[in-house]
Amino acid sequence: MEQQTGIRVGQILKIPIYLHPSWFIIFALITFSLGTQFKQQHPGWSPSQHWALGIITAILFFSSVVVHELGHSVVAMRYKIPVQSITLFVFGGLARIGREPTNSRQEFNIGIAGPITSFLLSGGFYLVTRIPGASEMVIATATWLAEINFVLAAFNLVPGFPLDGGRIFRALVWGITNDFSKATRYAARSGQVIAYLMIFGGIAQFVAGDKIGGLWLAFIGWFLRDAAQESYAQVTIRSALTGIRAGDVMTQDIPAIGREDSIENYVQEVLRTGRRCYVVNNGEIPVGLITLDAARSVPREDWSNTSVQAAMMPLDKIHWAQPAEPVLSVLERMQREDINQMPVLDGEHIVGMIARDTILRALQTRLQAGHLAEQ
Repeated sequence: MEQQTGIRVGQILKIPIYLHPSWFIIFALITFSLGTQFKQQHPGWSPSQHWALGIITAILFFSSVVVHELGHSVVAMRYKIPVQSITLFVFGGLARIGREPTNSRQEFNIGIAGPITSFLLSGGFYLVTRIPGASEMVIATATWLAEINFVLAAFNLVPGFPLDGGRIFRALVWGITNDFSKATRYAARSGQVIAYLMIFGGIAQFVAGDKIGGLWLAFIGWFLRDAAQESYAQVTIRSALTGIRAGDVMTQDIPAIGREDSIENYVQEVLRTGRRCYVVNNGEIPVGLITLDAARSVPREDWSNTSVQAAMMPLDKIHWAQPAEPVLSVLERMQREDINQMPVLDGEHIVGMIARDTILRALQTRLQAGHLAEQ
């Protein structure tokens, strides 16, 4: 449910591709490592050949990561699950799908698609190394890509969430227990155990003398630990909000103001009531919405002689919810559009207001109730 961050560099199959700022760090490190490796293995090449091939190989590697994520994405789209984006970052790639799969078979197939894709890429690059008469530079690049794609596939099969193997493990537990939350809890705990093993292994490697490798392994383990915790927290939130509709948590006391009222009067009303979002009425008919952000778009000295109608958002441009819409969907839209409140419309009538804080209070209440029930 978090917002997309990064630099958009294009799209494939209508899926936006982003580069997270951390990606530039790992791209530089891999390029430097490859350039150094090629220099040691092929001292007869010129420095420009070493570094040019290092850059080309690094680009092909991250292209392979994109193809890996496309493997997940194509299967997800086959199940009518929207894919919001693919992002390359310091630890590889991440395909963000719009919702969880509806059954364990879908989860298994989406999870296994990435490693299968990487194994196929590894085999394809290996076949390139066997082409008769291929140049030494092509063979060097293809050899490294065959090996790294094999490692990428094997590593992702480790049964710890959020790795692909963790999704596969969750699918198996889900299929056996028919309980998605329990399966996610087991997969997340497995991911945490694996993460701590990597952290301790990295520390041991560091003490043994491999400082760079040890730090990197521990760093990856730390990332996996945090990712496993975050993944389980998100599933917990989804489970807690399941079954709640916008109409269940909306506020029916709808603050309103006339379209001819000044922005100054509106701000005074906000200070008096603590309610920041007001419906703007033309008589009894709602015509828009006024918020503090909209008021700030007008210079302070003009508030007293500027009507709220001049600053309001017209009704046809407002994000709104329906009473029967799931609260989770409303919250996701609020976060995606970066808005705090929206009106709830039943037909053409505004019947309430829903805000992030009311959703979060409902979430807190349900989590507390669930905790008490387990005691």
